[in-house]
Parts: sequence; C-alpha cells; structure tokens
Amino acid sequence: MKVIVCGAGQVGFNIARYLAGENNEVTVIDQRPDLIRKITDTLDVQAVLGHASHPPVLEQAGASDADMIIAVTHADEVNMVACQVAHSLFDVPKKIARVRSQTYLQPEWAALFARENMAIDVIISPEIEVARAIARRLEVPGALEVIPMAGDKVRLIGVRCDARCPLVKTPLRQLTQLFPDLNIIIVAIVREGKAMVPSAESQMAEGDEVYFVVDTACSARALAAFGREDEETRRLVVFGGGNIGLFLAQQLERTHPNLSVKIVELDRERAELVARTLERTVVLNGDALDPEILQEAGVETAETVVAVTNDDETNILSALLAKRYGTRRVMSLINQTSYHALMGPLGVDVVISPRAITVSTILSHVRRGRIHGVHSLFEGFGELIEADALETSGLVGKPLREVKLPTGVLVGALVRNDQVISPRGNTVVQAGDRVVLFAAAGTVKKVEKMFSVRLEYF
Repeated sequence: MKVIVCGAGQVGFNIARYLAGENNEVTVIDQRPDLIRKITDTLDVQAVLGHASHPPVLEQAGASDADMIIAVTHADEVNMVACQVAHSLFDVPKKIARVRSQTYLQPEWAALFARENMAIDVIISPEIEVARAIARRLEVPGALEVIPMAGDKVRLIGVRCDARCPLVKTPLRQLTQLFPDLNIIIVAIVREGKAMVPSAESQMAEGDEVYFVVDTACSARALAAFGREDEETRRLVVFGGGNIGLFLAQQLERTHPNLSVKIVELDRERAELVARTLERTVVLNGDALDPEILQEAGVETAETVVAVTNDDETNILSALLAKRYGTRRVMSLINQTSYHALMGPLGVDVVISPRAITVSTILSHVRRGRIHGVHSLFEGFGELIEADALETSGLVGKPLREVKLPTGVLVGALVRNDQVISPRGNTVVQAGDRVVLFAAAGTVKKVEKMFSVRLEYF
C-alpha cells in the first residue's frame, strides 16, 4: 500500500513508523527541515520538504498513484485542503484528516465533508477521542486502560498489580485451575517500562502493569481477582477547561447525571465560556496548583481527579498535589512520552497519552478487509486486532492448539452469536466468529502473510 503522511510531528512520525514497519511504501511531507531530517535518519520512508496542501508537493510525494493520504499537520486547514487537493487532482481513494477546531465539527456543518464538497473520508478529532478514552477509564474503577471491542462485548483492560493482588507469583498456566471462573486471556505484561508477551510459565510481579482480554460482563469479577475493587467515582474534579475537559464534562453530563463534576480553569474568559456551555458542572476560575483552589474544588473528598491542561508539568504536579490532599485516584494527560515511566513511581495512577490514542484511531481506519478495529498498545509494542473469521481461514475448523500462530500472537476472545468465548487449547473457531487477537509488533507482518487472504485482516 502506498501512503502519504502529511505532517512529521509526533502523530505523523508514529503513523509513518507503523506503516513502514509493515513494508508499506510511505512518503512523509513537512515544511520543517529538522523534522524531515529526523524522519529520514530514523525511518525507512521517503520524505518531501514542502507545504502539504500544495499540488506540486503532493505530486512529488507520489499522490498520482497513492492509496491513501493521512493529513495530521498542526493546521486543520492544511489537513483539509491537502485531502481536497488529493481528491480533486489526484483521485486518491482514501483521505483521513485530523481536525482539532470544533467549529468545523458542529452537526449543522456536517455536509462540509460530504464527497461532493470536501470529500474527506475520515475526520479524527484528538480531543474528542481523548475525552472518550478518559470516560471509559472512569467507568471501570481501578483500570489503567479500557478498550472496547466487538461492540463492547469484549474489553481489553489494563491493571497495575500491587500488594493486594493475589495473582502475583502464580504461573499463568495455573490461573485457570486456581480461578476456574476467571475467563481472561493475559496478552501483555509491562515490567519496569518494558512490555512483553507472556508465556504459560510467566508470572506477574508486584508493580507490573497487566493487560488482559475479558468478557465485558465479567470485568468486575476479573478486577476483583487482581485485588482491584476500587470505589466508583461519584465526585470528579477536572483540571483544565480546554476542549478535552469540556468534552469530558459534556459526555458525563449526558451519561452520568448523578456524577458530581467540577472543573478548574486558569483563564477567566475560557472558564466563563465553559460555565455557560455546561448545565450541571461547577466551573472554578483559578490555578490547579493553588492549595486554596484545590480545597475549594473539594479534591480531598473526590474519588478521582483528571488533569488535562495544556502543560504536562502542570498536569503531573497538580495530580500529585491532589493525591497528597486526599484524592483516591489521579489521571494525568502527558504528551511527553519520556515522562511515562516516571508516573507510576511518583504516584500518578493513570497516564493518558493523546498521541497513542490518536494513532490507534487512525490505524483502525488504515487496515483493510474484514477488520473492525485496531488499537496500538504500549508505544508500538503491539496491536489489538478485531476481525471476522471467514470459511477459508486457517483458524477455522480445528482446535487452537493445532493452529500454528506466530510467536507473539495470542487469541484473546471469540464472539459467536453474541456469546463471548474465552479461548482455550481445545476451542474451535467457526466461520463468522468475531476474533479478537493481540499481535506483537514484530509479528504483525507475519499475521498479515498468514491471514491476508483468509481473514482479510489487511
């Protein structure tokens, strides 16, 4: 597949890295020489220096025979025009644009992106996606990560093992014997910042981050098995009234009417705007690092604080202050990936990575065939893939223990006639089953070769 990526920032760089790693022909456009130099020194991609929406630049990048354009520059207008030019002049089949400004995304202007107008196939709004990801974590107390699959019949859940976890130092092969009703498949363990695909003999240790696939209906039971019976959030404080904080509060007002939400916003005009926009949420104008404001917001009685300002350091420090004053659980939005490994030891319970969330959203639209969802995990360590098994698939008709899956590929769950099946060695996949599997980054290409025709994953 030939793909043009417009923008060599963090999101563009990572999209290019994923696609190039799977032997796609990738060309990256950016007008900043330092980013172009970095991407050519680091990745096996072509690079073009120039303005991404200019026709000669797109032509130089190979738009005339490209299969897809992914526009993720910092300017919404450049992203939209690049897709329009790619459609009108080069007839590029699929066009994806990142659009941050909500003025373009209001329902009354939905016709703007119709094929006869701007012809963008997929609009990605990072702020909305991040707000949704935070809301999912709030719904599952104690979870580091919550990713719904198969219409939310199946979830990938991440938890941190602490002293309360009764499963530590137990080989994974014994979990089924010790907990016969614990129908989970552990697909990854992160230890001291390094992710690994577990084997049957692997053991969890205190401090590990463990990611497992589970029937959504059994989520509470699975979390309890890990010693995570955290208190449900009834009082929430949000630091930052930007787009993410506003979208989160709007969503919670719609879906959780009994939840008490307060927002702390430093800018007075923005605070007034947010207060006018929301119905039940209390908005305070002040600094999230000010102890008096924290006290007024009631962080000492809040079950959860979410820090989503535009500054990583403010998010980290305000979350730690809130925890010191009594908040049970804190989440921080962190753009700088080098900070992530420090968060757990410092006491930040959940790290929210806008880049990882945006990359996963884009990847789900990049995959072709009978794929229904893709989520990138742990900064490119692997992908959670959801697809339909066809009659001709090598997975169909024989026990999983007899299927030669590449090392690093784990089948996490099957959904058959709305019933979730936690796979075991004797489980037989049937045609039409929805398959949720995890593939480590080094095996994604092997998965492609193995299933490209049969399962049409890609």
